[in-house]
Amino acid sequence: MTEYKHPEVLVTTDWIAQHTDDPKVRLVEVDVDTTAYEKGHIKNAVGWNWTSQLQDNVRRDLLGERQFEELCGHSGITNETTIVLYGDNNNWFAAYALWQCKYFGHPDARLMNGGRKKWELEGRPFTTEIPKFPQTRYKASRPDESLRARREQIFKILDQRNAVLVDVRSPDEFTGKVIAPAGMTETAQRGGHIPTALNIPWSRAVNEDGTFKSYEELLQLYSIQGARPDKETVAYCRIGERSSHTWFVLKYLLGFEKVRNYDGSWTEWGNLVDAPIEKGETAQAQG
Repeated sequence: MTEYKHPEVLVTTDWIAQHTDDPKVRLVEVDVDTTAYEKGHIKNAVGWNWTSQLQDNVRRDLLGERQFEELCGHSGITNETTIVLYGDNNNWFAAYALWQCKYFGHPDARLMNGGRKKWELEGRPFTTEIPKFPQTRYKASRPDESLRARREQIFKILDQRNAVLVDVRSPDEFTGKVIAPAGMTETAQRGGHIPTALNIPWSRAVNEDGTFKSYEELLQLYSIQGARPDKETVAYCRIGERSSHTWFVLKYLLGFEKVRNYDGSWTEWGNLVDAPIEKGETAQAQG
């Protein structure tokens, strides 16, 4: 993993196996399937529920600073703790949780490369024992807005053409054939994509075992479509979790300096009155 621009943000399953009892490390599992953790998880991993713990439960928004502090405190996490996140679906919501950790300024947050899938493929053990850690006092930083895009910024990008939009959803979602993957409840009134967006599905960044592809493969994947490290890039999907995965790839594995995650994503944009929408395929970025 030393070929990546920031290899320190990834750890292997071997590393995890050697650090399950390390008091300086806190493993955190975040799954699409919110029942998976209770059925079995890595020893000493705590579980974060993305529906109830990583979102405001009244408004559609992220946690506030105090809520994030409480979540970390209940998980036995201090500002000095190394947080290592992993989960199902090739780390979708693990990446979403890592993005929030960085949004609130946690200095050392990492992903387990390959997530739950690789751990399972290697036949490594799971436990149903829920760990208990002493409550801590955690202090979040002010949100780092440079990591997040809001709808006003998307309108500005469309007006000024000063950033690359990357739609990481499936081709059927991008073209408007479907509004959302089957079974998903959070959706939009309209299908399609934001004008000028490139369609680079998140799934093309991973191998069969859930690990990330090599630096060279990733660089080719994004550069051939028109994404460039010297230009600001904004990733989006349906609700922000798949785009967090791509945000992680672009920012840490490829070293793009200006990358934002538009967590409002298509559930917001496809519901906005008078927001421009395109259907079908789109040309690659130019310039």
